[in-house]
Amino acid sequence: MGNPPSRVVFDIETLAYPLESFDDEQREYLLKFATNEKEQQETIERLSLGPLTAHVIAIAMLNPDTGKGQVFYEHPGGARSIDESGMVEYIPGEEREILENFWGAISRFRQFITFNGRSFDCPFLMIRSAVLGVKASRNLVPYRYKSDESFDLMEQLTFYGAVRKYSLDFCCKAFGIHSPKSDGMTGKDLGSVFANGEYERIARYCMGDVKATAELFGKWKTAIGFDL
Repeated sequence: MGNPPSRVVFDIETLAYPLESFDDEQREYLLKFATNEKEQQETIERLSLGPLTAHVIAIAMLNPDTGKGQVFYEHPGGARSIDESGMVEYIPGEEREILENFWGAISRFRQFITFNGRSFDCPFLMIRSAVLGVKASRNLVPYRYKSDESFDLMEQLTFYGAVRKYSLDFCCKAFGIHSPKSDGMTGKDLGSVFANGEYERIARYCMGDVKATAELFGKWKTAIGFDL
């Protein structure tokens, strides 16, 4: 990914464990505020957002300065591969291997860039690693208002909550960037795609989000990133 690398963009994809995998007390706890079938279904759909109710199935990383990247993704029995450009490597493994590979890679970069990473990706990765006993190589949730290490584009584009938040898809369209959501897949499709064994499709989808985030970062840096 470059030597010495300076910054990296990353994104994760997560998938909820089936509700049936939790014991009776856990299920009661998870559903205690759902008063009807619709609310129960919405609660179940949100399980993919919690590190104690979901697991990591893909992490994509891209150096925006070199264009080189890697995707660590769940693919039982899969083999390493390189994409058509020769710039992105796809590395299969179980969740523990995905996390170990990520921590090894992220430690080499001065700055990491995410979209809503401070509120989701970063704490999710740290907690999942703790659950599995995987040692984190750095703190992904450092001091919020110093962006030289952790640069969250959602934080920057809202000026730390001063203005409304928008999704990555919405921001990409507003800035004239191709949104990976326009290719016919969204996060809601992950469960069915994973169940169908289309693991590399998930990996490529994750890299699509990273490439869009990197391009959005480039727009921000050019227009208002005075200190970068």
